[in-house]
Amino acid sequence: MTHDHDLVLRPTPAQTAAALAPPPGRTGGDLVVETLRGLGATTVFGLPGQHALALFDALRRSQLSYVGLRVENNAGFAADGYGRVTGEAAPLFLSTGPGALTSLPALQEAAAASAPVLAISSQVPTAGLGGGRRGHLHELRDQQASFRDVVKSVHLARTQSQIPSVIAEAWESALSAPHGPVWVEVPQDVLEAETEIPVVVAPDGIPHELAPRPELTAVAAHLLSTATRPVIVAGGGVVRSDASKKLRQLAERLNAPVVTTFGGKGAFPWTHPLSLQSWLEDRHMTEFLEEADVLLVVGSGLGELTTNYRTFAPRGRIVQIDADLGKLESNYPALGIHADARLALTALLETIDEVRPDDTAATAVRDVLDRVRTRIAAQGLDQEQQLLAAIREALPAAAPSFWDMTILTYWAWSAFDPARPNTMHSAQGAGGLGYAFPAALGAAVADPDSPVLAVSGDGGAMYSIAELATARQHDLPVTWLIVDDGGYGILREYADGAYREPTGTELVRPDFVALAESFGVPGVRTTPETLAGDLAAALKAPGPSVVVLPARLRMFAPTHG
Repeated sequence: MTHDHDLVLRPTPAQTAAALAPPPGRTGGDLVVETLRGLGATTVFGLPGQHALALFDALRRSQLSYVGLRVENNAGFAADGYGRVTGEAAPLFLSTGPGALTSLPALQEAAAASAPVLAISSQVPTAGLGGGRRGHLHELRDQQASFRDVVKSVHLARTQSQIPSVIAEAWESALSAPHGPVWVEVPQDVLEAETEIPVVVAPDGIPHELAPRPELTAVAAHLLSTATRPVIVAGGGVVRSDASKKLRQLAERLNAPVVTTFGGKGAFPWTHPLSLQSWLEDRHMTEFLEEADVLLVVGSGLGELTTNYRTFAPRGRIVQIDADLGKLESNYPALGIHADARLALTALLETIDEVRPDDTAATAVRDVLDRVRTRIAAQGLDQEQQLLAAIREALPAAAPSFWDMTILTYWAWSAFDPARPNTMHSAQGAGGLGYAFPAALGAAVADPDSPVLAVSGDGGAMYSIAELATARQHDLPVTWLIVDDGGYGILREYADGAYREPTGTELVRPDFVALAESFGVPGVRTTPETLAGDLAAALKAPGPSVVVLPARLRMFAPTHG
């Protein structure tokens, strides 16, 4: 009797002949690109460097497309943007030392936002490894150590035979829940040497599923079914696992209001009768969540922003579902369920019976949103809300948008309707500047037929100006809205509130329209009144464009003080 696990796939005579006589002229770099191609990669982002030239030479001979950016950090952001909109692991080719280290802020953002990025870096030649000081160009005592605290996992290939397995292992790690950036390191001489290893055709890098434990979902289902005031907090894990429909089914079955975190924008329909939208930085919303007798938190760690700067003090039970084990009960005691959001919501739906609908929850939702709007309306901040409305009017519903750390983004986290799941992305995870434009370029590479919007302040825009050349070179349909207020606007507000007089926040900046046009990118200067029309025209035009809005915006008053 033969069992499935006894079967061994034996090579055919043709496969044996091909393995014994691989094509000449291949190097370790070819093993890298062949493995990526076999895993399903189609596009590589990056920037060449001396130690990584064999990678790029092999890339030239492969079927992979290459998009080169001007700064390694921006290349990392582009890979992040590509990974977020596709759910695929975006390969990122980097060189040793300075080139590798320059990508760290982007990889930190990818880690915080659970974006799948497969960073592959060269290393000094094998003889220079081990922590000695041999004087190699770009030499670090322990390059991988710089990345271990940032990425999800580190993978080292020290010989050519290790390359396919190491990259497949890294691919699986990047795409297993929770998604995240991973780091692969290969020495220069291993990449450059000719190889006799057969062509890589079928690497095994299948990500594993993270199913919930049934006894825990049974308890969670009981708590939710018997709750009188259930409320749901939907985080980024719902979006990443494509679980928005499951979430809506469960919310309607429980008649439970849903608030989306800033990372979970779009996880629940904005205008649904049960939608609390995203007003998490408001005391009215915080109090509403505190009153829940059972709070179901899906795909969120209940971090600083979600809990209104730690002022949230729940009085009921919390059920927390998250694929990141480190986030479970890290901030509040809960029934922690370590699972992918989609699988956990599916399990709950299979257990929880229909709940008799009534208007109580929808009425409570309308009441709390009315109180939030009344508070905001009393602050004389019509312009900021009108700008968000103008952007929503101009932006097609299916078009993705990417937001830098600027005042308009802080507004958008709470007040912008993303229209559809997985269309609004920001640097909210790690909070670094310069994210929006290069990440939008990555999204445009994924779907060059769809317009993409990037939103930056003038301070953040200066981090990414070089990528106007990338946008022009690849003719990517990204419209870049730059809100020019003459400085780091949100830091100006914070410093003014805390120290009465800001320091280091005021900036001399260029004429952004003229600068864009010097790259061959059309630019226009707009006003709050003409923004909707100018933005719509730019989004409809082919290729990249820049829209500059001179405006000094204000934030709504906090409620956590």
